[in-house]
Amino acid sequence: MAISLAGRTAIVTGAGGGLGRTHALLLARAGATVVVNDIPQNIANAQSVMEEIKAAGGQATAFGASVTDEEAVADMVAEAGAVDILVNNAGILRDKSFAKMSLDEFRLVMDVHLMGSVICTKAVWDGMRERNYGRIVMTTSSSGLYGNFGQSNYGAAKMALVGFMQTLSIEGAKNNIRVNCLAPTARTAMTENLLPPQALELLGPEYVSPALLALVAEDAPNRTILAAGAQGVEAAQVTLTRGISIKGLDDLEAGSVILEKLGEIGDLKTATVPASGLEQGQVELGKALGG
Repeated sequence: MAISLAGRTAIVTGAGGGLGRTHALLLARAGATVVVNDIPQNIANAQSVMEEIKAAGGQATAFGASVTDEEAVADMVAEAGAVDILVNNAGILRDKSFAKMSLDEFRLVMDVHLMGSVICTKAVWDGMRERNYGRIVMTTSSSGLYGNFGQSNYGAAKMALVGFMQTLSIEGAKNNIRVNCLAPTARTAMTENLLPPQALELLGPEYVSPALLALVAEDAPNRTILAAGAQGVEAAQVTLTRGISIKGLDDLEAGSVILEKLGEIGDLKTATVPASGLEQGQVELGKALGG
């Protein structure tokens, strides 16, 4: 059965093009009323996506606001009314090796990706709690999960969003607010000259959006990281291995033992996905207490 978002209102940030556009189009196809957001300088692009949705029989509005502008974001949420779905998609790139990167270039990317998502989420959070319903997606990245040369700022911001999601998914659960992450793989201007045409065709942003739709559905999961692209969907997880105990060892000796046993410590056959950060401490205490 197809997912229906009829009666739901969704905000998609950075939706004037690329992934944001395909997200907005698919949410509208599923029946949601979509607020197509982009920065004021790109409002014409946002309006074009809005008209595209309307031409297909959907409902949409366009709103120009930087996700880093708290007042503008508050105005956008107020105009949207009861927001059921928030897709934190807006972002920028300032790629450069860390040695050549200025602190301003690092801060800018952190501000847009991390603080932009925080500002937008904060603007809808209380309303979602009051209505006992919400679906929020943070856009993370393989650059944060696994690293990429020249993207220390981007990777740091994207991994920070995973931590943000982990805690919000716990805090929002009692109010039926489900918070997840999406790690997309899609073609960009950077990949145009690096990949053959067939690969670029497979990396269209439209192949990512179905995973987004699943993460905002009525029966969406909570605290899930989906990776998607080229018509494939995977799950990324932050796991914890059983590890070893260094109980009773001298501190200097313990350091050597840890290095010697890194293979055992990192054995994924013993890995679990803790339900919260407290479980790490429980695992360590369990070993210390002989469990």
